[in-house]
Formats: sequence, structure tokens, C-alpha cells
Amino acid sequence: MRLIGLAGWSGAGKTTLLAALIPWLRGRGLTVSTIKHAHHAFDVDQPGKDSHTHRLAGAEQVLVASANRWALMTELRGAPEPPLTELLTHLAPVDLVIVEGFKRDPLPKIEVHRAANAKPWLHPEDPAIRAVAADIAPPGHLPHAALGDIPAIGALTLEHAAPWPG
Repeated sequence: MRLIGLAGWSGAGKTTLLAALIPWLRGRGLTVSTIKHAHHAFDVDQPGKDSHTHRLAGAEQVLVASANRWALMTELRGAPEPPLTELLTHLAPVDLVIVEGFKRDPLPKIEVHRAANAKPWLHPEDPAIRAVAADIAPPGHLPHAALGDIPAIGALTLEHAAPWPG
């Protein structure tokens, strides 16, 4: 399994990029999973559903399954947020895991940058950033591709993804 992150400020286009990049990678025969860091309280469950009731009643984990998918929800109940390395152990083996967020973790990353955000570049301060996908040319000498150039970003992704020993 290989691993790469997409790092950038909110609004830079990370999710939009992932939505285009995943089919491109799958079209080359790769299996792909993602991990997304959420900064705010989030819930994939819905009030009124049985699984939500189970969680509110105090279940530590609730697994919901159907003919199309299954999902395992784990309540932390005050425990610290698990690190990325622990979260990765919960994924089934695939060719490539793309991590959105976790921008401070030391995994190889592609910086996603949009000039209209008026935010600073991340790569001058983060040695784990190996390449850039942006709508303007980045400062420095990192390999880069235009935000809409999915084949070029895909090539950077495959070039800079690192094996994960887990």
C-alpha cells in the first residue's frame, strides 16, 4: 500500500481534485481509498435511524451493513483523536491511500493551492510537500501541475506516493 496526502487551505480545491483524481487512478487499474480529516464535529449518522439510537444509548461501536455498503462508527467518548497511523490500520489493503487534511503529519504530500484564497503557500514550511497542484506557478523548485491537469497531477501522485509499512 502506498500513501500520499493532499494539503491545502480550505477552499483550495482538495475535494474537487480528489473527485477527479480517483477515477483517473482507477482507470489505470489502481485501487484507491481515502482518509479525510474533519476539523469540526461531524456525524455520518442521522437522528431517528436505529444506528443513531444505538450510539446515543452508549454503544462504543455501531456497524451498519446493507447489500451495497457497510460502515463502522466508533465513538471516542472523550478519548483523544487517533493519529493517522492508527486510522490507516482500519483500512483494507489497496494500491493507494490518499489523505485529505492531516497537513501537519509527516507523510509525503501534494500542496493544493488556489491564488484567490489569498493564503500563504505551505511548502516553504513543510518539507513533506513533494509537489504542488495550483492555479499559479509556485515559488521554489518543486514539481508542479495546473489544478485542472488531472493526468499531470496523477503522475505526480504516483511518483511521490510512498510505501506505508503498516
